[in-house]
Amino acid sequence: MTLATPPGDRSGYGLVIKNILTGQRFDGLAFARYNSDTYGAFTFTKFGPVRFYQVADPDLAHEILVKRTDEFHKGIIKEVLQPFLGDGLLTSEGDFWKRQRKLAQPAFHARRIASYAGVMVEYTRRLLNGWRDGETRWIDREMMKLTLGIVSKTLFDADVSAEADRVGELMNSILDATNERLTAVIRLPEYIPTPRRMQVKRITAELDAIIQRIVDERRRAGEDKGDLLSMLLTALDDDGSGMSDKQLRDELMTLFLAGHETTANTLIWALVLLAQHPAALTALHAEIESVLGSRDATFEDLPNLPYSEQVIKETLRLFPTAPGVSRSPTHDLELGGYTVPKDAFMQISIYAMHHSSRYWQEPEAFRPERFAPEAEKLIPHYAYLPFGGGPRICIGNQFAMMEARLALITLVQHADLSLDPAHPPVAEQMFTLRPRGGVKMVVRKR
Repeated sequence: MTLATPPGDRSGYGLVIKNILTGQRFDGLAFARYNSDTYGAFTFTKFGPVRFYQVADPDLAHEILVKRTDEFHKGIIKEVLQPFLGDGLLTSEGDFWKRQRKLAQPAFHARRIASYAGVMVEYTRRLLNGWRDGETRWIDREMMKLTLGIVSKTLFDADVSAEADRVGELMNSILDATNERLTAVIRLPEYIPTPRRMQVKRITAELDAIIQRIVDERRRAGEDKGDLLSMLLTALDDDGSGMSDKQLRDELMTLFLAGHETTANTLIWALVLLAQHPAALTALHAEIESVLGSRDATFEDLPNLPYSEQVIKETLRLFPTAPGVSRSPTHDLELGGYTVPKDAFMQISIYAMHHSSRYWQEPEAFRPERFAPEAEKLIPHYAYLPFGGGPRICIGNQFAMMEARLALITLVQHADLSLDPAHPPVAEQMFTLRPRGGVKMVVRKR
């Protein structure tokens, strides 16, 4: 028998109002965990007029993302991101998305990605050269600076160190605006030109101008510089057509934003976890010393450094950079024995699944060995989704994993980082899962 709605707390909207009146933050991560732990892997909450369905079940996640993908659209996340990202791979849908994905895919071929390994190590070494023994650093800002440099070089073959601070400010402003739109209790119609919207429009225009200048220069040069932009510029569809400047802008903005923020957060949380778990850090040091000694890591070394991969994978389990994937049905449908109405707001809570004792032993423990080859085979299918799943799985997942591993290896090879006890890190769900207020760490050169 099909039931009307899954179980859940019908007072979700009241909880938001309570948070506002008491000055407390609405903790989306705690809310996701509470729903999953209390009511099960498929839950329903009503936030005023908004009907919210949370999925934390691997089989239902697979059904939504793979088996029935054409019955769902991006929903609210598209509304939130489209003003900034246009019709890039993250927001576009249907035949247009399929065409863009096909055009962009060669840029992420394994051989192409492997050629960027040297850049990733070089830029990490540059960052380390600016650190001094015994000083305290805001490690979140350092990782953002690092990934901004790497994505600029690999995407545009551009060393933006001279204007990195400004580009970083622009990107962070867009991320802040995205978070504001995503968490807004009341969203005004788009045609209302609020001061904040006008400010964001100016910020987006400035960043657009930087990207357009690079594209214009590259079109004039007409050469393959080995970067992702070169691949996108030369990509041709079956009918011989390529991407327009508008399509290029949207894809570059998407890759710039996603490639900058997500990997930085992965590195931040990996460094935090290693600082909190000395045994894991010792094991990683031993592997690096055995394979590399004092030399830099290369792409060819990665198969011989499996523990570094296990550390990154376990970091992404505990702190998935995208804590949820949103979808909305294109029509009234049945899912998991319940009726879900057209356009209802659904979220596959990756965070709740990654922290559920239904799928993981000691889910709160940091145990990289979960991802040793034999142990990894025992993880339930679709219970681990750090990059999403199905045809819309993150196109840059291999790039991100290689960057995170090479940067982490280089960082721990040359510096010991300990947490500032006065600033304990706290996870916060925004567009990505980031540390609220940043992370301070003390640097000791090795």
